[in-house]
Amino acid sequence: MALSFKEKVYEVVKDIPKGKVLTYREVAEKIGNPKSYRAVGNALNRNRDKSIPCHRVIRSDGNIGGYAWGAAKKNNLLKEEGYL
Repeated sequence: MALSFKEKVYEVVKDIPKGKVLTYREVAEKIGNPKSYRAVGNALNRNRDKSIPCHRVIRSDGNIGGYAWGAAKKNNLLKEEGYL
């Protein structure tokens, strides 16, 4: 059975190591849908599984972007992991 769009997104995001990030566009490219970066963001925003490190996905312009638990929380997590 083929993975759904969001499952593909989650599989890519699970592999982002601590202290590293990918952009929404890079995640979209890795799943074979380079123009679906907004859909990647929407899929990550709906995720509630804390084993999927959604905070490790940022905007292409370097801003951290949104996060389901708030931008401040995302910022703190990235700092704790040594990215910021």
